[in-house]
Amino acid sequence: MKEEITRVLEAARSEIKKADSMHEIMQLKSRYIGKKSILNGLMQKLGTLTKEERPAFGKILNEAKVRISELLLQRDQEIKNLKYKKTLKKEVLDLTMPGRKREIGTLHPITKVWHEIEDIFISMGFEVAEGPDIEDEFHNFDALNTPHDHPARDLSDTFYIEDDVLLRTQTSTVQVRVMENHKPPIKIISPGSCYRNENDASHSPMFHQVEALIVDEGVTFADLRDMMNIFVKKMFGENIESRFRPHYFPFTEPSAEMDIICVKCLGKGCNLCRGTGWLELGGAGMVDPNVFDMLGINSEKYTGYAFGLGIDRIAMLKYKIPDMRLLFENDIRFLQQFK
Repeated sequence: MKEEITRVLEAARSEIKKADSMHEIMQLKSRYIGKKSILNGLMQKLGTLTKEERPAFGKILNEAKVRISELLLQRDQEIKNLKYKKTLKKEVLDLTMPGRKREIGTLHPITKVWHEIEDIFISMGFEVAEGPDIEDEFHNFDALNTPHDHPARDLSDTFYIEDDVLLRTQTSTVQVRVMENHKPPIKIISPGSCYRNENDASHSPMFHQVEALIVDEGVTFADLRDMMNIFVKKMFGENIESRFRPHYFPFTEPSAEMDIICVKCLGKGCNLCRGTGWLELGGAGMVDPNVFDMLGINSEKYTGYAFGLGIDRIAMLKYKIPDMRLLFENDIRFLQQFK
C-alpha cells in the first residue's frame, strides 16, 4: 500500500513539473487531490486494513496530499513568474527613446469662421451682443413683426418646449432685447446657435447664425449695401463681388437677399452655383418701423438696417465643404484638415 502511494506521488511530481499553464495545474489538482482523485480513492481502502495499520497508512496518505499541494503551488508560482518575464520581455520599455509627441488640437472650422466674422465687424465699430437660446414667442416672432399665421410658428418648423417657450429660430431675438434695453445709436452683431426642424445636406436642426443691427439717425439702404460689400471682400477676398435681390422678411422693409459671386468658378457657372455663377449668402433689409414702434423707438427719428448670415454656410463656402453634416459629425480625419 505504501509503495502504491509512493508511485502516485512520483507520477504527480513528474506531471506537475511538465505542466506549463494554469489550466493544466487545475486539472492535476483535480486528478490527485480532488474529491474524485487517486489519493481519495486510496483512502477508501482504509477499511481493509487492521487497526494497527490504519494510523500509519493515514499518515502517509496525508503527507502525500500535503506534498502534492506544495508541488502544485510551487509550479503555479513558477508559471506565473515565467508569464510575467515573457510580458516584460515583450513590452520592454526603452528609456533612451524620445517621448511620444503630444498632438496639438485646433479650432473647429465653424469656430474659426465665427472668430473671423467677429474680428471683421469689430474692426468696423460693431459690438458683440449675446442672448439666451431659449426664448418666448414675443422676442422670437411678435417683436419681429411675424404674423400669427406665419409657417415659421408651426410645430413642423420650430422646436417648442412648452406653450410659448421655444428654442430660438434666429439670433434676431438678441436685436430685440438690445433695442428693449438700450437707446439709439445701436451698432451690434449677435452671433450664436439657432434651432429649426430641418435636416439635410445643407440644413441642420442646430446651426449658427450672425445677425447685425444698426439704429441711428439718417441710416439708409445704401449704408447697408456698402457695409455688406466690405464684409464680403474681407471674408472671401477682393475678387468676390456681391449683389442684392428684392425679397420679403416680416421685420424689414424693404428687404433683400444677398448673393456673392461663386467662390468656386468666380461667376463662370459650375455645379456649386448650379450654373448661375452666384451663391446665396443671407438676408438683409431696413428695419420695419413697426418693429421700432413695438420696442419704444421713435420710427420718425431713427432708421436702421439688419442682416442675417449663416456662419455654417460661410464656413462651407470659405473651405469648399460639400455637406453641412460634416461640420457636426466630429470626424477627426475631416477636422485635421483645418490645422
